[in-house]
Formats: sequence, C-alpha cells, structure tokens
Amino acid sequence: MAIQLLVLDIDNTIAGRSNQVTDRVVKAIQSVQKKGILVALATGRMYNSARRFHQRVASQLPLITYNGAWIQNPLDGVKYQHLPVPSEIALELLDFFEDSAHASEIDIHCYLDDQLYVREVTEETHYYQARAGVNPIAVGDLRQILNQPTTKMLIVSPEGDVAQQLLTVLKMRYSADSLHLTQSTPKYLEITHPDANKGTATRYLAEKLLGLTAEQVMVIGDNFNDMPMLTYAGIGIAMGNAPQPVQQVADWVTQEVEADGVAVAIERFLG
Repeated sequence: MAIQLLVLDIDNTIAGRSNQVTDRVVKAIQSVQKKGILVALATGRMYNSARRFHQRVASQLPLITYNGAWIQNPLDGVKYQHLPVPSEIALELLDFFEDSAHASEIDIHCYLDDQLYVREVTEETHYYQARAGVNPIAVGDLRQILNQPTTKMLIVSPEGDVAQQLLTVLKMRYSADSLHLTQSTPKYLEITHPDANKGTATRYLAEKLLGLTAEQVMVIGDNFNDMPMLTYAGIGIAMGNAPQPVQQVADWVTQEVEADGVAVAIERFLG
C-alpha cells in the first residue's frame, strides 16, 4: 500500500547541531509533498518551540509535541489533544527526585500552558533555552505551580547515566498504565501521560484525522521516544545516529543527521 503520510522527528533527525533544517532535507520533503504525500512533525519539544520547524517544512497537518501530549495545528490554532500528567502524580515525582541521591545533579522542567518552569536557571537551562528558543520561569519550589496538571516533566542530567538510572527505578514504581517514561537523549528523562507517546499520537493523526492505516505511514526518528511510532508505522526508519536498540526496531537505518539522513531515506523510499 502506498505511503500517504510521512512523520518526522525534529532534533537529531531533521535538525542536527546547527538547530536548523538543511536545504537538502527541505527539498526532499517538498518533493514528497508535491506527490501528494502529507508531512507531519512529531517531537518532544514544546509546541511554541516546534512551530518554526512546522513552518520550515510547510506542513499542513497538526503538530505533535511533548511526545504526543499536545497536538495542535499552527495554521488554524485548533488543539486536538492535550494529555497532561495528573497533579498528584507530578507531586509524587517531585518528591522522588528531590529525595533521590541524584537531587543535586538534575534539573527538573515542568510545562504548563506551553511555558517552561524550573526551580532555578542553571547552565543546562541556558543550553535548553538557547536550543528551544523559550524563556524559562524560575519559581524555586515547583510545588506552587503543580496544583495544575503539567503537560510533561523533563529531568535533565548531564552526568553519566543518571537519567537512565532514574528511568529504571521509575519503571519499577509506575506501570505503563500510569506514566509514559522514555528518553530523547542520554541526559533527558521524559515523563508524560500514559497515553501520550509518539506512537499513539501518530495513530491518532493517521487513523482518526486522516482515515489512513498504519501501512500508509512512514516515520523517521532517532531515539527511544521515537520507538513507539517506529514500531507503529508501515515503514519505520531510524537515523544512523540512533542508539542501537532504536535501530534494531526499525525497518531500515539511514545516514546520520549531519549527512542529511532524512533526505537519503526519502530518496530511497519515496523518490
């Protein structure tokens, strides 16, 4: 069955170190759009952080952000889905992180109404701010804003495998029916509503909004948070810079992001 929908991750997939989409990748995306194939973006980024990429690739479809917790179309403003983490669980998680042996090694990000809230602005926060193009709001004690459900919690740790260690512990504490736990980079631990992941979001977009089947969908991604959509789609492609477990679930592995791997994959499968 012919591919009718192409879903792309952003960071380290269509955008590498430069934080931009190269002309070659844009031209490849335009080539499939001219054939009538729809293009969507699915990212862990905040909605407003992802909007410039939506514009860059001239997508006409809703934008999947926060790993699927927030789906909204920048063209008309219609929000199709918002699945936040319940306040009671977010507060439990905050206690867990602040009481952990790694408390001094991590930054905690919470997202409400597409705003980023942090305890304090650190060096890692500055890096995140520069790449995402958002302004963090430092509130000291995050409990004062967690009386509202948070769209996502992000734990940032530049130290070794701290994020992986915390992920392992949390997976023993919370079932997949309680939280979706994943990593988008070795130092990012991403926490969302149990139904908020790129696989369920891609299915929602393809099947509910567009009337397509999984066999008509091709996706490209680079990390663990992309695995649900890689396994859902008829064609799942991993970037050459993806971790080995991600490459293993893919149908094909393309070149790295700095070698325009998305363009290579499009040329091979949709050219």
